[in-house]
Amino acid sequence: MSGHDVEVVGGGLAGSEAAWQLAVRGVRVLLREMRGVRGTEAHKTDGLAELVCSNTFKSTEVTNAHGLLKAEMRELGCMILECADEARVAAGTALAVDRDLFSAAVQERVLGHPNVTLVREEATSLPSPGIVATGPLTSNALAETIRGRLGVDGLAFYDAIAPIVAAESIDDSVVFRASRYGKETMPAAAEGEQMSTAGEESALEGAYLNCPMSREEYELFMDALTTADQFTAREFDAVPYFEGCMPVEEAARRGRETLRFGPMKPVGLTDPRTGRQPWAVVQLRQEDRGGRMWNLVGFQTRLRIPEQQRVFRLIPGLTEAEFLRFGSIHRNSYLNTPGALTPHLSLRDDARILFAGQLTGVEGYTESTATGLVAAINLARLLDGAEPVVPPPTTMLGALYRYLREADPRHFQPMNANFGLLDELPDRVRDKRRKRELFAERALADMRVWRDETGAAVVAAR
Repeated sequence: MSGHDVEVVGGGLAGSEAAWQLAVRGVRVLLREMRGVRGTEAHKTDGLAELVCSNTFKSTEVTNAHGLLKAEMRELGCMILECADEARVAAGTALAVDRDLFSAAVQERVLGHPNVTLVREEATSLPSPGIVATGPLTSNALAETIRGRLGVDGLAFYDAIAPIVAAESIDDSVVFRASRYGKETMPAAAEGEQMSTAGEESALEGAYLNCPMSREEYELFMDALTTADQFTAREFDAVPYFEGCMPVEEAARRGRETLRFGPMKPVGLTDPRTGRQPWAVVQLRQEDRGGRMWNLVGFQTRLRIPEQQRVFRLIPGLTEAEFLRFGSIHRNSYLNTPGALTPHLSLRDDARILFAGQLTGVEGYTESTATGLVAAINLARLLDGAEPVVPPPTTMLGALYRYLREADPRHFQPMNANFGLLDELPDRVRDKRRKRELFAERALADMRVWRDETGAAVVAAR
């Protein structure tokens, strides 16, 4: 790395953002990208920031979680969003782009900076100081290096994601808190943290929320589940259906009783409304320490999003469910971030080897870009002898980082931006739109304060 201060591995959204943010801060960057020498199963070009799966960065409205995250990133001078604006095509309130124009704009901006040098070759080692942003299709050689550094449990290769619903949308007149035979209990919340609104008074009685089903409800649910429309995997995204990655709809097609003897088994549970064991039970596991998000255990799925909403709202207690994240199964290399990295997403034994993008366990273009931005801010600070910083959890960006830090390493799954990640408002607000407006007002105000206090915005070259 002679003649350069840092190395950024990966020329996708996160890597391009990180390289540019470092460059404008006066840091000389070697940007290493293997496309052009070695391709991937998904990419078609060797252009920086090539968009593979979609051409949209989703909503621009701050009452939408992705829109709020983008507004926060604009406060920090996000280059990727500026290029997206230049390549924008009509899509209502969504930020959709012409993919070719967008990639060209990013490449021109990044490679046009005198502090950035692009090298097209595969990385096989972890750079220090540097940022690794190689995405979900990280090469086998680099993946093995990461696994060797973090241990065999430090890196996963497939997502098997179950839906997550908001606690406040769960009907607690139907759902009850309990563990099978009372064998597991939830730890108490940390001081000052809020427990779930569903079963709050009995938060120590069981580790799960349970949605009980009668035989008739189970049969109706099975009919809907086994006939619902699902995504067809792309060739590079094909996932072997080993047992831990079996879509719930595929398991259901094996037989009518399969789920009742699998993730929906009711044994060891008693419905307090009837005093009897239900015919079947869907269990929800707490996803965050504050109890705002609940995961449908064993419900990884390839169902299309409208079908997930229709079918899973047939579950008793979830008829009005607000989905904070939908289920999916696809190929995706990602780190067990809460078990392996620091709060600013570096190795624990080397704070100057940082990670960014989907490799860290975030989902989505905007989220990936945001981690690249923050990684660059922190690497620049570390080079200057300052401590790394992370936005407060009242911001969408800070709340996403908190999830990556505090999620249970035993059950860690990638996450996208959603309002369930944010700290609750001091006063209860029933109107959903007004509540999100207040979330956004607080988030943007707190982001500006954090930006000004830490000097996190783009600065002139040194």
